[in-house]
Amino acid sequence: MHKKYYTRFSLLFIATLWALSGCRKDVTQPLPDANEYEADVAIQWFDKLYDLTKVCPGFTPPVASRAFGYAGVALYESVVPGMPEYRSLGGRLVGLPKMPVPDAYQEYYWPASANAALAYMAKKLYANMPADQLAAVEALEQQFALESMSKTDAETFSRSADYGRQVAEAIFYWSTADGGHQGYSKNFPTNYTPPTGPGMWVPTAPAFQRALQPYWGYNREFIPNAITYSQPPAPQPFSTDPASPFYAQGLEVYNVTKVLTAEQEVIARYWSDDPGLAGTPPGHSINIATQILVKENASLELAAETYCKVGIAVAEAFISCWKCKYVSNLLRPITYIQDVIDPNWTPILTTPPFPEHTSGHSVQSAATAQVLTDLFGDQYAFTDRTHEKRTDINGSPRSYTSFFDYAEEAAVSRLYGGIHYRDAIEDGIEQGRKIGYSIRNISFQR
Repeated sequence: MHKKYYTRFSLLFIATLWALSGCRKDVTQPLPDANEYEADVAIQWFDKLYDLTKVCPGFTPPVASRAFGYAGVALYESVVPGMPEYRSLGGRLVGLPKMPVPDAYQEYYWPASANAALAYMAKKLYANMPADQLAAVEALEQQFALESMSKTDAETFSRSADYGRQVAEAIFYWSTADGGHQGYSKNFPTNYTPPTGPGMWVPTAPAFQRALQPYWGYNREFIPNAITYSQPPAPQPFSTDPASPFYAQGLEVYNVTKVLTAEQEVIARYWSDDPGLAGTPPGHSINIATQILVKENASLELAAETYCKVGIAVAEAFISCWKCKYVSNLLRPITYIQDVIDPNWTPILTTPPFPEHTSGHSVQSAATAQVLTDLFGDQYAFTDRTHEKRTDINGSPRSYTSFFDYAEEAAVSRLYGGIHYRDAIEDGIEQGRKIGYSIRNISFQR
């Protein structure tokens, strides 16, 4: 049997045996809506996506953000018919067609729909995953399938899983035309030549890599007009004059990084989230959302809304930020400081291979913070344990008094790391807020 049919055949075979054995739960009352189920299926799948992001080749921050965005939409759409106060995003996100409609005269078990949808998206979005990870994905799918079959009848299970898969197929097909499809295989296009001239970005030490995803800012947005609306003002005019505002920004990075406190160094390293070592900055945002859902003992309904909004937030943040970066094409602090202030200066973090303005950390953290603030409140204290098990990072876990408390620390970490000027950080925070506002303006509820 061909590999791509194996999992679906296995689940249907198990369901048939379950029904024939009589070991199924009799359903005498209508099944609950999504808000009456726990969020475990959603949480475990997004934990798996975070893990896949760490190990799959080419999952740079923009590529990872896109995967989280489409997975979030797929989860939401797979259960929204079981959320009476909510409505589908079909026809309201850019290019998203009307979604498959469940049979109004049949019952659906929404955890089974969510499981099928997220398993499908994991396999498609992370199509280059190693074989051991594919086995883990299929095992997780079957784990939740068996759990669903123990709580509903075989026909309802099959109907629900089929529905979730149909939704995911439609969303994945929609994703393939956005400009970022299989972005993990084309991070450094050889057909891009950066502009040259005073103040323009150039590849930086130590690897001097080509520009990362220079066309990402042209990807299709999720929210109508969100990218245009969120664009920040132009950066300070380039100058080497010691009396200029631009020189002052370079000098600030130089002065701050030369006398970093122990806490500032911890912050710089904690939020670095380098691809291959961590789940990238958008993955860190997803992980924070997961921790809040666990803390809230969230329902499947709340998890679907949260992952959808945070997923869209980080995906839009990287489109908006990358558009800005490759329009301004501003040089990095390491280039400016070594050329103009001190040729021997080196920051504690390696500068990533793309232009300066704005800071991706700032944009995506603020977009996430705005979404989570709208969902859970503006004075929500929490502790982030994302890196708690890592032995190479000090200062974990870290606690915050609000979502913007965390976002502002993540943003300023790039100043401490010698990665960004102050304007890129502050303009990036405002850019991210605007992404959050755009998501707020898409009414999820009826």
